[in-house]
Amino acid sequence: MNDMGLDGAPATVLVIDDNETTRYVLTSWLRRAGHTVIEAPDGTSGLELLATPGAPLPEASIIDVNLPDISGFEVCERIKADPRTAGVPVIHVSATIMSPEDHARGLQGGADAYLNQPIDRDELLATLTATLRYTRAWQRAERLANRLRTLNHTTLDVYKAVGFHSFAAAATTGAAELLSCPATLVFLTPQNQVVHSMTEGPEATCRLLPSHPQALYLLTTQALGTGTGAESAQIPQALWRTLLPADQLREDVTLIVARTKRGRPPLCLAVPTASVRGTDDLELIQQLANACALSLESLRSYAEEHTLALTLQKTFLPEGLPTVSGVEMAFRYVPASAQTEIGGDFYEALETEDGLLVAIGDVAGHSLAAAVVMGEVRHALRAYALEGHPPHHIQDRIETLLAHSRPGVTVTLCIVLIEPGGRRIHVSNAGHIPPLLVHPDGSAGFLVEHGPLLGLGLAHSPATVHNTAPNTRLVLMTDGLVEERNRNIDESLEDFRAMVVSGPDDLEKLCDLLLHALGRDKDDDIALLALRLS
Repeated sequence: MNDMGLDGAPATVLVIDDNETTRYVLTSWLRRAGHTVIEAPDGTSGLELLATPGAPLPEASIIDVNLPDISGFEVCERIKADPRTAGVPVIHVSATIMSPEDHARGLQGGADAYLNQPIDRDELLATLTATLRYTRAWQRAERLANRLRTLNHTTLDVYKAVGFHSFAAAATTGAAELLSCPATLVFLTPQNQVVHSMTEGPEATCRLLPSHPQALYLLTTQALGTGTGAESAQIPQALWRTLLPADQLREDVTLIVARTKRGRPPLCLAVPTASVRGTDDLELIQQLANACALSLESLRSYAEEHTLALTLQKTFLPEGLPTVSGVEMAFRYVPASAQTEIGGDFYEALETEDGLLVAIGDVAGHSLAAAVVMGEVRHALRAYALEGHPPHHIQDRIETLLAHSRPGVTVTLCIVLIEPGGRRIHVSNAGHIPPLLVHPDGSAGFLVEHGPLLGLGLAHSPATVHNTAPNTRLVLMTDGLVEERNRNIDESLEDFRAMVVSGPDDLEKLCDLLLHALGRDKDDDIALLALRLS
């Protein structure tokens, strides 16, 4: 694989000279040296050739100073003033002896070299080679700098990805932008699902394509094996079609396989071989593959840890609700989005000698530690309730427990004891979102009496008693359902109240409505408990 634009490689050269004999001699020398020549008899036609839409630019130009329409100096100045042609080097030639001032003017106008006639063939070709060497080196450096900026931006994008699909889009599009070509990406999720993404160019949409479960294994056999790092392989088009039939790359492919940890599935990044035009390009795409592999490993690790923590969190919650005569119940528990740490929301419902006790609470923080505290508080709540303690005494005992084993942790907890027969409820609220009481006539209000948070070492007053009539409904929730950034909580609670009052009478349907309307795309857990005292 050769670097683009080696010093001795032939070039396309524009020759502008009004003297046919001189132009013939110059073009003959250039063509015999392997160069491609474009001719123009005057400055105007030469500039028109450069301005032709879609036509490739020459790599160099040889321009006579004394042209019949405009001077070669002005032609050079116009070439250098146009951003599209400014990078085309200019070699001035003159049939007459020119003064040092003329040479200076040409160089100041942007010319890269100056030759007086009679021109020596070897001197002309050597001057052209030197000019091309410098220009190509500069272009290579500029191109590399641009691609390094693209690599940096793409690396930031893949590290910012919060899910496997957004990661695939960032990595695939980034590879396409890096080399200005189509690109394909293949990797495995923690659930062993193959993700195959492809884009046909920097401006094209990134698409997910179907892929065989063994696709990643088949690709890995082409490079890297069980090692770590990044390795490349050249894959003929026929073999590529066999390995990945659904892919849209229709030519020979350069495949980069990258892995950061042994024993983990690698990441495979592929681009057309024709787009990798040198060792610089190959090293850049390998660096991108390495960065993507690191980002993917972080995403995998987070997804695995989040799944484990979520599984543990679920073990701390009730498997269901008890069946109690005269009380209907429905509940919902929705973990936060997959990109958010687990929280400490919990609920409970159990029969005691004094009646049905229901509770809902929230441990401050979002972490596995918060979920562990949640499990401890819930189990303590059950134990104290089954011992027959009234709601506010349960709050006091949990306060003591937290001070002993979890100093500094705060918990909100609302406990409601429903007397047998459902004619009265006892409410003890330690700083939690107030429960909503809906009367049989459809009027509703929040039970706003509450005491301090648990964890502050403060005493809790006796529960507030409310009389209830048959067909009264009670709805308890955690703040994840009603809190919104940049919105007053009172407004959110009023929306919640109106939705409950106007919502379906069926508790299951009511819970579904509330979650659909208020609980989507939240970054906090949601616990919801609805009861009817019939």
